[in-house]
Amino acid sequence: MIYFKLPFDEQLYSTDQDSSVQSVSFHSFDTLSQIHFEGRITEAPEQNLVTDLMTNDLLKDENHFNEETQTEYIRTLQEVINVIKENGLPKLVYSRRKIFRDFNGIDLNESFKNVCSSYPNAFRYVFNDGENAWMGAFSEVLGKFHKTTHEFETMALAGTLPVSEEWSEKEIEEQKPVTTYILDILKNYSEHVQQSETYDHISGNIKHLRTDFKTSIKPEDLDNLIQDLHPTPAVCGIPKDFCKKSIELYEKFPREFYAGYIKVETEENIQYFVNLRCGRLYKDAIHIFVGGGITAQSNPEKEWIETELKSEAILKNLVIS
Repeated sequence: MIYFKLPFDEQLYSTDQDSSVQSVSFHSFDTLSQIHFEGRITEAPEQNLVTDLMTNDLLKDENHFNEETQTEYIRTLQEVINVIKENGLPKLVYSRRKIFRDFNGIDLNESFKNVCSSYPNAFRYVFNDGENAWMGAFSEVLGKFHKTTHEFETMALAGTLPVSEEWSEKEIEEQKPVTTYILDILKNYSEHVQQSETYDHISGNIKHLRTDFKTSIKPEDLDNLIQDLHPTPAVCGIPKDFCKKSIELYEKFPREFYAGYIKVETEENIQYFVNLRCGRLYKDAIHIFVGGGITAQSNPEKEWIETELKSEAILKNLVIS
């Protein structure tokens, strides 16, 4: 069973488990794995959240992964920066897992309430289907398609800083190729693309640079467009194929559903959310997935601090015993 809240919407939603319909699905970063939730999207009473999330016990962590240390991260990241410089890459995204152990249990209900309160502008979700348990909150939209008007919206989101800091050349230069990449893809599907000015996007204790796009597409082109956009430079890098291979080579752990996308379909529209600030939950461990856009100007020590800040999106909201 899944429970979620849409951006700027405090109504709790779930699915009615009608096996003839699949309204919510999770797609892994490599698109090889999916989790589907049967049924139409329905409003859900808050009290259902408590009982349904406790129906299935969380699994024990049998992965035996050891998280990347700061020293290991910095050493590998320097190798990644060298690859970026040698190949003239605008950006490559490198991620890691932050793993917490040694606790007795997680209160999924209270933890999810905390996440919802902390990130009102995000897509927020929690589910435990007996085999997988995940929680996340992030506001990057891979795409939103209006079924009646055929209008398609997406965004370029890149660059990360604490809310109180000023943008530097590194973040500004990181965001520019992301904007260009998305615009070029949209132009393959429409002659008229509206592009906003770049502005600050606040997400909890950090901010990003954001540019919005709006256009009209043919309904039959939607699936191909989503596949062209995913993975975006915000979670992969540019050029996409080279960066995907580099991610497989340098990252210590598989991304699973981190940096994949979530499809949510209602009667009016189809929305696709990037699954970034998220964690996989176990009975005896929590795996938080965090990453950063690396450029030739990146500072490994500063990038480590950035991933620590990003991990707080889930960690600071968890209620554990």
